[in-house]
Amino acid sequence: MIALTLDRIAEITQTAIGGSARPDAVVDGPVVIDSRQAAPGALFVALGGERVDGHDFAASAVAEGAVAALVSRPVDAPHLLASGGDEGVVAALTRLAHHVARELSDPRRGAESAEIVAVTGSSGKTTTKDLIAQVLGRMGPTIAPAGSFNNEIGHPLTVLRADTGTRHLVLETAARGIGHIAHLCRVAPPRVGVVLNVGSAHMGEFGDRDAIARAKGELVESLPPGSGTKGSGGVAVLNADDPRVSAMASRTRARVVTYGLAEDAHVRATDVVLGGTGAPSFTLHLDGRQARVELALVGAHQVSNALAAAAVADDLGMDIAEIAEALGAATPVSRWRMEVTEHAGATLVNDAYNANPESMKAALTTLEVLARERRSIAVLAHMAELGENGRAEHERIGELAARTGVAHLIVVGEAAGGIAAGAERAAEQGRWQGESVRVADASEAAAAVRERMRTGDVVIVKGSRVAALERVIDLIIEGDVQ
Repeated sequence: MIALTLDRIAEITQTAIGGSARPDAVVDGPVVIDSRQAAPGALFVALGGERVDGHDFAASAVAEGAVAALVSRPVDAPHLLASGGDEGVVAALTRLAHHVARELSDPRRGAESAEIVAVTGSSGKTTTKDLIAQVLGRMGPTIAPAGSFNNEIGHPLTVLRADTGTRHLVLETAARGIGHIAHLCRVAPPRVGVVLNVGSAHMGEFGDRDAIARAKGELVESLPPGSGTKGSGGVAVLNADDPRVSAMASRTRARVVTYGLAEDAHVRATDVVLGGTGAPSFTLHLDGRQARVELALVGAHQVSNALAAAAVADDLGMDIAEIAEALGAATPVSRWRMEVTEHAGATLVNDAYNANPESMKAALTTLEVLARERRSIAVLAHMAELGENGRAEHERIGELAARTGVAHLIVVGEAAGGIAAGAERAAEQGRWQGESVRVADASEAAAAVRERMRTGDVVIVKGSRVAALERVIDLIIEGDVQ
């Protein structure tokens, strides 16, 4: 974080200095919510929890070098006291992050000003955020959240990792309701906003895709007015292949840049080829220029993510040749997203971080390409928060698994029963010759895979976070070792 005295932080956060805290003490280290991550110069943020209360660890954080703790009740350590319980602490944290973001992105800092880029969408946010960060990292120090640190706590904590040396701040913005993305954009106002897609994720909470589109569009509404010059003014980077996203052009004052496979997209891909490893290549087109891109990331859907990253990098002044090279060098950063492991002669793909109908389809399409002349095994759990259409969506995924020729479909948990039903209906109608197996949890799923897996097989694992399927690959490997 940028260096600030405690009395200045107290002023920014609207908190009171307490305990043995010295007003002139300087916070210039990390801002953390885990006392084990405290270091010299840090600020420890104490939040209550289901199992532990951060206030109980304030003293130990200070012992590790933290200057003070941000708390909602007095503690026996230097502290900044916020009113209103945990909500008050989060509000104070938000004010601090907003101040830091404004300071770092102030145009008066000239070349030392930080560019703030925000990414949203129903799926692909984390992978695209990681891609953008890796590409922009070639132009200067870049901060991005680890994994999906994209809520009202993770967002400000990510912002507060930035310091005066930071040149790019790439943020992921998620929504579970109307107004959430607008709030995150007020914390750290972006100049560049990227909207990937409007899908079915959280349909149960929003009601329909139009409501989801309204929420995602809050990002482009937050952008400053555009200008005719790259690298200045607001820029809305919109997916030309998603009608609900491209329609957001009417909701922003920013300059609009479109990307996709559409012929009229500003940044587009042609000659897409999906190799035997599942990694795509394509020709990137930018302002009449073109370059061949060979991605290392797995899945045809990565082409769209890469185009979004290319559009951002182009606005910030990167040459197309360097963009192509940077995209080709990018590797998976966040865990459980198309992680490929070779084990016992089989290919294991861990895509278990989360699931919705769109990402399930992408995973099964990738599995079909990876398998080709090989057998495939799909371990699938339910897709959460789909609302009244949940059963039908699960059955459609089961039918898709059958169409892609999955040899063994292992369905995890009662909530995913529709997937099994869809595939079994295809089998009854003579459209599928595979096997459907229903299991209770990740342990049973791993055991079912071990019983069936042979040399040359391709296994993919996917489901919503609550299913905790990320353990399946490890359990398969551990079981074989034992």
